[in-house]
Amino acid sequence: MRALVSGGSSGIGASTCLRLAEAALGRGVHPMIAVCGHESNSSQEQVVRSIQSMGGTAIALAGDLGDPDVPNQLVEAAVAEFGGLDALVANAGIASPAAICDLSVEDWESMFSVNLRGPWLLAKASYPHLKQSRGSACFTSSMSGQLPHAGSGAYSPSKAALTMLAQTLALEWAPDGIRVNVVSPGMTHTRMTEKMYEDPKIKKAREDIIPLSRIGDPMDIANVIEFLVGPLSGYVTGQDICVDGGFSKSILSHIPGRPSSKS
Repeated sequence: MRALVSGGSSGIGASTCLRLAEAALGRGVHPMIAVCGHESNSSQEQVVRSIQSMGGTAIALAGDLGDPDVPNQLVEAAVAEFGGLDALVANAGIASPAAICDLSVEDWESMFSVNLRGPWLLAKASYPHLKQSRGSACFTSSMSGQLPHAGSGAYSPSKAALTMLAQTLALEWAPDGIRVNVVSPGMTHTRMTEKMYEDPKIKKAREDIIPLSRIGDPMDIANVIEFLVGPLSGYVTGQDICVDGGFSKSILSHIPGRPSSKS
């Protein structure tokens, strides 16, 4: 299993790197994981060491996906090290809350350059290698890309576009035997959301509206990503799986006066 994971230094990406390695070893396959981050740091090195301690191979790669030259550089470095690529996990993303009409052109373009252009260029660079291996790709979108999220600035539009990009690639790449899917996390406790969940009232209020009554953990998302790029999903492509504890499907239960599962 030769995989490149963007945003692999922490949160969902770090958990995905570890899960991919663990699953490959469980199948008797040697994992080779490119742990990609915005910049080199101790968290990234810890992920690399953890994979190596399992018995896998891992390398740390760094670069700003907002730079259009970086995606190809990351893919080339991973392929040079591993001799090919079996899976791409385009996970890196940024968020910046704001009202749409308060955004500057620079704000809009910054969000789309990382959340959409970066994954597109990663996919473009990975394509010939995934074609050779008949591999797979998974893009990390968001439930905010499935549903409009007021106040999220360009985040919701960029994630909605990312989902459509991935599903279009799924159709274009299917003749080459490449599968492409999307995972859309719901409320998840990561380094990016850490400050939010330090407030126990906000954490409890959010848990109360999630049918499974808890905030997601990065490994909840990583498990789905591993399934989508792994052999057990060999007949699955073009899908967008929302991993949100049932929240996005619970909207009708919040209408006052309607019966609910808790009544």
